[in-house]
Amino acid sequence: MSRILRRLVLGSSLLLGGTAFAADDRFAEVEVETRNLRGGVHMITGAGGNIGVLATPDGLLMVDDQYAPLAERLQAALDAIAPDGPRFVVNTHFHGDHTGGNPFFGREGTIIAHENVRVRLLDGGEMPAAGLPVITYGDRIRLHLGKETIDLVHLPDGHTDGDSVVFFREADVIHLGDHFFNGRFPFVDRSSGGSVDGLIANVADLLDQLGPDTVIIPGHGPLADPGDLRTYLGMLRETRQIVRDQVTAGRTDEEILARGLPERWADWSWEFISEERWLSTLLAEARDLQ
Repeated sequence: MSRILRRLVLGSSLLLGGTAFAADDRFAEVEVETRNLRGGVHMITGAGGNIGVLATPDGLLMVDDQYAPLAERLQAALDAIAPDGPRFVVNTHFHGDHTGGNPFFGREGTIIAHENVRVRLLDGGEMPAAGLPVITYGDRIRLHLGKETIDLVHLPDGHTDGDSVVFFREADVIHLGDHFFNGRFPFVDRSSGGSVDGLIANVADLLDQLGPDTVIIPGHGPLADPGDLRTYLGMLRETRQIVRDQVTAGRTDEEILARGLPERWADWSWEFISEERWLSTLLAEARDLQ
């Protein structure tokens, strides 16, 4: 696709996700950076979810594509890796900070995702046809590109009801999507089928599948290793138990929020999920179980 056509596609996508983006928007100062990992796998950061890229002689595979206004900058980053656009685009889930670039990259790349991703994008009513997954699956699907084997595996009831993780088998790299917020409290989208219990179960199962040297691309936060994922799982389990113990003891939501979490988790608050918001998520699920 020509650069001119890419710009036209981009212009038609600026209202994606219900937010208008002007030329001087909050993305104007975003810097897109690329890090070469191993085995042709790269990680791209900008704004929104971390992107994984596999470069092979048979084409590029891209995992997630951030926000629509960043599409041309992301394309420039891809061009620096290999001259062609992505042959395949994988969506780890449906949220706009991971799928906003779909209409741009979907013009020449085939979008692949769990079947619930397509359902939720259609239900939202704002995704152009070019941005919808054209290949969907239930439990898992395997791709072969170059010398790499790529497994897309659905994890039920975690961050949402349509999450996938992406294993790059030969490179021993995995993209965990928003099942992993490295060093941060996570967003569990309970309104879209996510659950804290499901997230914890999925992360524990994933840890059993990783080797000691597996490189982990988180949905958000810096590049990680299995030790970082174990720390994250420990936080999830401990904070869940803290809240459930207080609910069992008969404390009100206001009392639990006022008590907060132990100081060791203070640095896990961030601009999107504060300690209070994470506690509110834990409380909502604990109350549902009463």
